[in-house]
Amino acid sequence: MAERGVRRVPDHPLVEAVRELAVRLDAQIVGPDALRRGDVPLVWEGETVAGVRLPPAEAPAGDLDALLASVADELGSPLAELGRGEKQRAVRLLEERGAFAYRKSAEAVAEALGVTRFTVYNYLNRIRG
Repeated sequence: MAERGVRRVPDHPLVEAVRELAVRLDAQIVGPDALRRGDVPLVWEGETVAGVRLPPAEAPAGDLDALLASVADELGSPLAELGRGEKQRAVRLLEERGAFAYRKSAEAVAEALGVTRFTVYNYLNRIRG
């Protein structure tokens, strides 16, 4: 039986390198012959050895919602009601916990904080810079 998030694909070092990431993103690894529009090809020395198929954008965020709730609990207030400094702290906590690995996470975080996506990216750039 195939591991969650992984379909039958050739054994290859690149596939092994991204396997855990695919599982965490609830993505699928597909063989090169199964690639379709929107898949991310995995290319090794000019040859497509497999691809990553991300879940549909409309899929629920799931764990991202739990992360947002946990940070709100930790900071003691709904995220949208926090002051600027606390919103920056919330983004830092979310970054440390991997929230931005989820697809469309910046948009979801921006909505929860009551700020624009641009603001979230600015906070992230300061944290990562």
